[in-house]
Amino acid sequence: MKTQTGLVVLLVLAVAVLAFAGGALFTVQQTQQALVLRFGEPVPGRAVVTTPGLHFKWPLIESVVLFDNRILDAETAKQEVLASDNTRIEVDAFLRYKIIDPLRFYQSVGSVERADNQLVYILNSAVRRVLGDANLAQIVRDERERLMLTIRDQVNEQAANLGVKVIDARIRRADLPRQISEKVFSRMQTERAREAAEYRAQGSEQAQKIKAKANRDVTVIRAEAQSEAERIRGQGDAERNRIFAAAFGRDVDFFTFYRSMQAYETSLKPATTKLLIDPNSDFFRYFGTASGRPVTNDAKLPAAASAR
Repeated sequence: MKTQTGLVVLLVLAVAVLAFAGGALFTVQQTQQALVLRFGEPVPGRAVVTTPGLHFKWPLIESVVLFDNRILDAETAKQEVLASDNTRIEVDAFLRYKIIDPLRFYQSVGSVERADNQLVYILNSAVRRVLGDANLAQIVRDERERLMLTIRDQVNEQAANLGVKVIDARIRRADLPRQISEKVFSRMQTERAREAAEYRAQGSEQAQKIKAKANRDVTVIRAEAQSEAERIRGQGDAERNRIFAAAFGRDVDFFTFYRSMQAYETSLKPATTKLLIDPNSDFFRYFGTASGRPVTNDAKLPAAASAR
């Protein structure tokens, strides 16, 4: 009986030891940092644990709160900002931060969710202040990087009280409100249409000038070409007449005969020519004699006698 009682006592003690050991040890991961609390207050000397591994705490009286030591992010909802040139802009921003003081972080906000809410509020205020001093061109194009750095620095000044450090703050989008955008796009379309009409008018004017110049050049070129052709034709006719005159001067009878043969070939086409001319006309003079001269009576008599 005593032996059984001893075994029970030993078993109870073993369970108690295991429970004590389990409650006295805790693990910190590579991506974590811990805060050791005693009755809700930080333990002096070992409150913050940043070294990963297995660590000791007193069970029942001490507790551990784990925080992420990686870079966290917080995003703001789209908000409307009035720029210095009275232009309304819809801005969508975000920031990335890291917990650098777990004790202050725990004492000020206590959790990541509450920290996100605080940082979003601070970021919205900084965005309104910084962008309110800049115009639309600076926000969208010219000084966007400088403005984001200014926003980050202003958020960091207040975020230090939360035990965090803002690594980066960015403006994701900065657009005009929908109603204003539609008006701007409509005005841009009207302006582009006006410019297109102006370019078309200028192009039509240039086309008319080019066509008029081309027509004038064509007329001048044709006139010059016609004048040159007439000059060359005149030179050719003169050369032809000279050659004819020279040939006529060498043998008048042969030249006359040759020209008559050409006239016969041109005018007397087979099956297509009908002439109503006196057979004794000068046109047929080479039909009677080879010389083309009229036949005399003395010459006709021997021919008639021989015909008899």
